[in-house]
Amino acid sequence: MEIVSVDIGGTHARFALAEVAEGRVVSLGEPVTLKTAEYAGFQTAWEAFGTQLGRALPRAAAIAVASPISGDVIKLTNNPWVIRPPLIKERLHVDSFVLINDFGAVGQAVAQVDQGDFLHLCGPDVPFPDHGVLTVCGPGTGLGVAQVLRGPDRYHVIETEGGHVDFAPLDGLEDQLVKRLRKAYTRVSAERVVSGPGIVAIYETLADIEHRVIPRIDDKAIWAAALDGEDSLAVAAMDRFCLSLGAVAGDLALAHGANGVVIAGGLGLRLKDHIRNSGFAERFAAKGRFQNRMAAIPVKLITHPQPGLFGAAAAYAQEYTL
Repeated sequence: MEIVSVDIGGTHARFALAEVAEGRVVSLGEPVTLKTAEYAGFQTAWEAFGTQLGRALPRAAAIAVASPISGDVIKLTNNPWVIRPPLIKERLHVDSFVLINDFGAVGQAVAQVDQGDFLHLCGPDVPFPDHGVLTVCGPGTGLGVAQVLRGPDRYHVIETEGGHVDFAPLDGLEDQLVKRLRKAYTRVSAERVVSGPGIVAIYETLADIEHRVIPRIDDKAIWAAALDGEDSLAVAAMDRFCLSLGAVAGDLALAHGANGVVIAGGLGLRLKDHIRNSGFAERFAAKGRFQNRMAAIPVKLITHPQPGLFGAAAAYAQEYTL
């Protein structure tokens, strides 16, 4: 069965055709990426995809969005688009659809992609257990979190807003970071630190410690400078980011009772080499009396190029083709 798979994030909306059968994704076509800022809403972006494709779109859709899925009106967390589920069939001219949180979709991808689509980060270098809970988290425009509960014959994906739990500082530098962020946000969530934009506050906090006067620059410029290695302060901010990511991923795994952890998101993929050489592993395991248990959890990075699109299609396959 052919469907349209969609992954709507804070900055981009990705579209692709997919083939699904017997509860699984058979194939995923070449994606088309559109900037959300260049379209008035989801419907016009959907129509633009059809125009680029040059053919009528299938009458079935799998839609992942970077927002909680509830109610008759969905306002995306980091995107001005508004989606109204009761109107999707009429406006997109589809007969069936699934609507899923973006990290719920990543969870679906985690459950279905091949072992070759994972890169070992820390913990035992072994496949994930067939039974139990996998924690899925990933920094991007925000911090997405989901759980995958795996059993002998089926799996269940639990969508969460775990990225909005409180951020717990672990040393004096992070105390200063939280103090800076609290002036702007009052309550400092994990997402304020462990997400793409979070690097700005880390960078500025490090500059304050060294009494540097720095120009105001955005997160994209800091990440570019850090990954290029051309700015030592940006590199230090990236190091600190990886420490915080390890701590937050460990907190989530502990809360979920996980026996495996998957780091996802476009930023996680860009950081794959740096994470393995940072203090991520130490921070992940540093949970006091549970340190030995944490050190025994395999942590991997999903390297599939389009986990959101793949996972949205997998969610449709689970609902309509089993």
